[in-house]
Amino acid sequence: MIAAVAIGLTAVAGAAGIYATGMLHGNGAETGACEAAIARGQELKPLLTGEIAAMAARSEANDLSTLAFNDGDGQPTTLAASGGKPRLVNLWATWCAPCRAEMPALDRLQANKGGADFEVIAISVDGGSDDKPRAFFDEIGIANLGFYHDPTIGAFNTMKKESLAFGLPVTVLVDEENCVVANMNGPAEWDSDDAYRLIDAVIKKED
Repeated sequence: MIAAVAIGLTAVAGAAGIYATGMLHGNGAETGACEAAIARGQELKPLLTGEIAAMAARSEANDLSTLAFNDGDGQPTTLAASGGKPRLVNLWATWCAPCRAEMPALDRLQANKGGADFEVIAISVDGGSDDKPRAFFDEIGIANLGFYHDPTIGAFNTMKKESLAFGLPVTVLVDEENCVVANMNGPAEWDSDDAYRLIDAVIKKED
């Protein structure tokens, strides 16, 4: 099992990178929004065990439709642009050791479960150009994940304001309407039987 250690994050710029500690708080979506996602999270709660036991079903509404980042061509996009299916959204950075450790598992999850009904969206929050995160993908042989990058750390700050993130890696399961079903801070074995059971249940719900 990957050690469940989250790397804290703050907006401290410098040559060495970005560091932080402490719990960050934010506000959820407007009352009444994403009620279906909250209900779905409660239905899936019995599956949040074993290798993904740190994932928690949401009890508050969180609409991440406007979560912004760049696509593989460096063009601005939002989470809403990939809507219409459940997605596992992961924020990571090359300087985050737990992030690096779980990336191959996320790649295998996408290889085994990704398609028209589900997608893993891993977004690098490394500062600067695409060069470093792309080099890391090449180094470890990532072949199935799409490349997404947010050098502004805006995606992390958006999740922080929604009380979803306090460190890296952070992972959220969203439904077809971009509403958060469950969230986790820290790494997990995403190609485990526990993770596959969760994703299978999410996909089946969409059929």
